[in-house]
This record gives sequence, structure tokens and C-alpha cells, in this order.
Amino acid sequence: MKLDELNERQKEAVMTTEGPLLVIAGAGSGKTKVLTTRIAYLIEEKGISFSSILAITFTNKAAKEMKERVVNILGNIGYKIQISTFHSFGLYLMHEHAEKLGYESNFTILDSDDSLTVIKKILKDMDLDSKEYNPRAVRSKISGAKNSLLSPAEYEAYAQTEFEKKVVKIYDKYQTKLLKNNSMDFDDLLMLPIILFRMYPEILKIYQERFEYVLIDEYQDTNEAQYLLTKMISAKYKNICVVGDEDQTIYSWRGSDYKNILNFEKDYENPSVVLLEENYRSTKNILNAANSIIKNNKERKGKVLWTDNEEGPKIHYHRLSTEKEEAEDILHEIESLLSKGVTRDEIAILYRTNAQSRVLEEAMLKHNMPYKVIGSFYFYNRKEIKDLIAYLKLLYNPKDDVNLLRIINVPKRGIGLRTIANITENATLRGSSIYDAIQSGKELSFKNIIEEMMALKESLSLTELVDLILEKSGMRAELQAEKTIEAEVRLENLEEFKSITKTFEEKNGIISLEEFLGEISLVSDVEEYKDKKDVITLMTVHSAKGLEFDYVFMAGVEEGIFPHNNSLMELSGVEEERRLCYVAITRAKKELWIENARRRTIFGMESCNPPSRFIGEISDSYLEALQKEEKMPSARVKIESKIDPNATYAVGDHIVHDSFGNGIVVSVDKMILTIAFPHPTGIKKLMKGHKSIRKV
Repeated sequence: MKLDELNERQKEAVMTTEGPLLVIAGAGSGKTKVLTTRIAYLIEEKGISFSSILAITFTNKAAKEMKERVVNILGNIGYKIQISTFHSFGLYLMHEHAEKLGYESNFTILDSDDSLTVIKKILKDMDLDSKEYNPRAVRSKISGAKNSLLSPAEYEAYAQTEFEKKVVKIYDKYQTKLLKNNSMDFDDLLMLPIILFRMYPEILKIYQERFEYVLIDEYQDTNEAQYLLTKMISAKYKNICVVGDEDQTIYSWRGSDYKNILNFEKDYENPSVVLLEENYRSTKNILNAANSIIKNNKERKGKVLWTDNEEGPKIHYHRLSTEKEEAEDILHEIESLLSKGVTRDEIAILYRTNAQSRVLEEAMLKHNMPYKVIGSFYFYNRKEIKDLIAYLKLLYNPKDDVNLLRIINVPKRGIGLRTIANITENATLRGSSIYDAIQSGKELSFKNIIEEMMALKESLSLTELVDLILEKSGMRAELQAEKTIEAEVRLENLEEFKSITKTFEEKNGIISLEEFLGEISLVSDVEEYKDKKDVITLMTVHSAKGLEFDYVFMAGVEEGIFPHNNSLMELSGVEEERRLCYVAITRAKKELWIENARRRTIFGMESCNPPSRFIGEISDSYLEALQKEEKMPSARVKIESKIDPNATYAVGDHIVHDSFGNGIVVSVDKMILTIAFPHPTGIKKLMKGHKSIRKV
């Protein structure tokens, strides 16, 4: 163990072993090195037994990396230390004491699909319509209750709507069913240990005595259950070290509460606090840009990252005319980097939503650029997109049995495997397609939907046909009813598909369904370089947390996209988006590009989004702010010229927008106007003072 490899603040975090310790570890400040060195220091210098140490992090990957680093320092004894995720630790506790809570020791863990199957069976037993009580939405509510440590009876006090009141009953039956089947779900692995400790204080005392030293990584991401479990285990000795960064809290939508780290000094008496502010990852310009953005958040401890690294190039800001030009500009910059000897695996493109990847993937394929998408499926290979294309193919060719079987029960229509087997056998006996063999039952209702759409397809554009499929099939309604993050992402991808059809129509004029299907089959069948290492990495910013790249491109940094529209209604939402932007910027080590477009077609609609407020928060001294005009690719103009800082607006003002037409101001924020435009544009949030807006 080499303490001399640590800076002074890192040494302080390692050597402060007694009592509560809060380590605020900025991006790239070496927090994993601090945690692993601290574990080694406890054993080698303080003589602490390996069995007295508990270290918890959030992902299996992070736990594995931590254990490997400890083994490299201490040797094989490192394998014996309890280094795990919260869920793995909960599983360990339940294997020790499952019988105390009425389970047998050989209990099984249900994955998300298994738990969904149980919920569907309960809905059927309760004679509840799965369209009204979407199983995934129900599961999401139950999961939220468990992570807030609410039993069915306790959750009932919070149930306001009829849906939530019904969920209480479903939740109760669900837990009864799991216990009867000797099963637990993932949320139980956090909730049940706390129930165990509350029911059996003597068992809690065993673990409080055993784990004299507790270390928690990514403390800002803890939810209520994880927070309480940590507090219970460390209550005796209070030798608890939590490491985290409130500026990197980006998972509130799945229950994490950054206030846990902000309140640490209230939860524990006389804690030590160490700030790790020296960054070993990024250049000065990148760090300064990140600092100038995050300082605008109110809910934070307050730290300023610094580095001894070189100053580095300024952040490149390119504003293009369209999202396609944005993608082409990124490819041009990447090709320039490659010509200088940079390898592809040093480059990443980050975006706020999965739907943005489609135009970037198409640009990659067009330029024969190897790439991979992290944390997501390739756009054309995503289940919901393949389902939509299957509908288009069936409308084009009703004899296509493969695609019919794919979607006959998508969304769920109660057409089971036995029914499908019967109609398939009937078609074989008749020597006909399955479509022609359908004559009765729920499958006939499906056929009628197809027939209705086939009668209309010749009179509709491709984009209108896609809209008709999403509506008539029930795909859109099913995802809207689900009310989960996953459903929202899938719906965004389906709506984004209309951008593809609209582009084809604008490029080729009126295009037939046959031509369109032929074109997209060529794109989707191209080799996608999944297993190659020397590739460009594409991912959402959420997926990028914990990673780093020499060269990073941030795409679509516009109001309404980043920050996302859903976040703009309240301060906490905007602050989380700002933290997400901070995470994105601090992934870059050597060079960073921020890109956006004046016009963007997304979800089948063209919008004119102003530049993100976060760009305006970066000091000019760190930013090379350039604009590439549509007709003058080489011209570069300062962005600030597009904004009139003296413009004033009031609620009720009538305005006209260059693209959206007449509208009425319904809300005025410091930098943002909320304007109501006629259908189909609807509500838009636009930068106050932008030259595209005029009072009338």
C-alpha cells in the first residue's frame, strides 16, 4: 500500500478511520482509489479483521472492480471481504435468516418478467381489465412502495386515486402470493432485511457488532431503503464512511434521494468532512466549463473542481441547421480526429434521450463508421420498432405469416398460444396464409383492424400511416397507460420513427410503402459491429455515468431536449438536468464538443429549439461558440447575436414565431417563455429574446 501515491485530501479520507466520515468526491477525483486504499489501510495499518469490514456500491461492475483492486493490494484475503451491491448484501442477509420471515432457505428470486407474470395472474383473478390496470404500471407502484418501506397497509394511507387504491389490494395479494411460492423480488432484498432487523433487534445487533467499519460508495444514489439499512448497520460503532457527489445525482426518477448526502452531517454527530476537488481526468477548460454550470444549482454542498492537467482546447460549440447536419458535423469532426491517429474507442457521443440515437446511427452507417450503442438496443432492432415495422409489412403483404405471428398479440389482445397453434394448423390444412385462415374469435378482431388500415393506406402518407398504426393497433395507448420510464422511452422511439418516414417523404416526394420497406431493410440489415472493440461509443448521458473518454460529443443540447421538457415545470427537475449536464461534460478528458440544431425533426414533428440554457451558463473564456449556417458551411457566427437581452414579455402577450406562427405567452421564466400555439404545435418553451419571436 502506497499512501505517497495519494494527494493530501485523499490521504485524509483514507486515514480518518474512526467515527462518521463524509467524502465529497468530485468527478475524476479518484474515489475508487480512496475506497480501496482505505480498506487496505484498515487491515494492514489498523489491524482490523477483514470480517469487520462492509463495503457497498451500486452495480455488480463497480463491486467487482473494487474487489479486484483490493485483491491487488492485499492478495487473496481481499476475496473474503464483504464487498457487494446493496441487493447482494440483502440476499446474503436473507439466506441467513429467511425462516424468521416465513420463507424457506431455498427461496427463489423473481426477475422483473416473473413478477409481471404474477401481477397479471392477480389482475385476472380479481377480474380487472389489464388495459385500465396496466401490469407494468402496477408493478412500478408496488416497487415504489417497497423502496419507500411501505407495506400494503401503510401504502393505503398514501393511495389517493382509484388506481392507487386498487394497487393496494393487488400489492397485498402479490406479497401473499410471493410468500406462498417461497419467492422474493428484487425490491424485497432491500425491504425485508429492514423488516427483519425491526422484528428481531438481536439479529441486528449481531451485524452491528460484526461490521465495525462500513463504507458506502455513490451515497448520493441511495433510496429510502438503502439509506435506512446503512444507518441501522452502522448505528453501534458509527465508523461509517460514505463517498459521493451530490452534483452527480441523476437517478431521482428511480427513487434515489440526493438529500441523503446533503443531510449526512445532521444524521451523524460530529462527522469529519473531506472534499476531493482535484480532478485527474479532464483539462482545465473542461473542468471550468463544468464548474460554471453546476454552480447555478442551489441544492449542493459547494465545491470547485480543479486540476494540474493542461489547459486544453476550449469547448467547441457548433450550432447547425438540422439534426442531420449536426450528425454529419459530428462525423466530420470524428474523421478529423481519426486522421490524427486517435482510435475510435477513445471517442463517445452522448445524448439526452434514446430517440436521438437514430439519426446518429444512420450517419455512422452511411459513413461506414463502426459503432456500438451502450445501454440500449440499436434503433431498428428495438422490440417496439420491429413490432411497428411488422405492422407495415403485414399491411403491405397480408400473406407474411412471420410478421403476423409477431404482432397478432401486440399489444396484448388475449390471443393465447393455443389459439395461435389452432389457426396455424388450420392454415396448413387449408393451404392458405394464416391471415386468410382467420375467421372468428379475438383473432378476427385483429384481422378487422388490419383490414380497416389496409382500406385507408393508399390515401395516407407514410407518416400518417404510422400514426394510424400506433392508434388503431393500441400500441400507443398501451404504453401511455403503463406510466413507467421504460414505457415512456419505448413510446418516444415509436414517435421518433415518424421522423424517418417524414425524411423519406421530403427527400423522395411521395414514396410507396414498398419502396420505404425496401430502403429501411437495407439500413437495418447492415452489420452493426456489436462485438468489435475499436468502435465509436453512442449512449445516453445516464448510461455514461462512471465512464470516461478522451473525446466527447454532446448532441442535441437544446431547450426541451437537454434540459428535457418534462423537467421544466419545477426547480428540482431543472437542477437534476443541470447535474446530468455536469456528468456529461466531466466524461471528457481531452476535448469536448457541444452540438445542437436550429431545426430538429423528432417524434415526426419539426421544432425550432433555442440553445440549452446550460450553454449560456458556460463562461465565454472556456467556450468557442460557433454557428455553421445552412447555406454557408464555412461561415461561423457568434450565437449571442441571435438573442435580444432587452426583450420583455408578459403573460397574455400575443406573439408570432418564424416557424410556429401566432401564439400566446402563458408563462414567463427568467430565461424561458412558455407559449401556446395552435394545434398541432401546442405548448412550446422558447428562449426569451430569441430573434425568431416577435410581439404582435
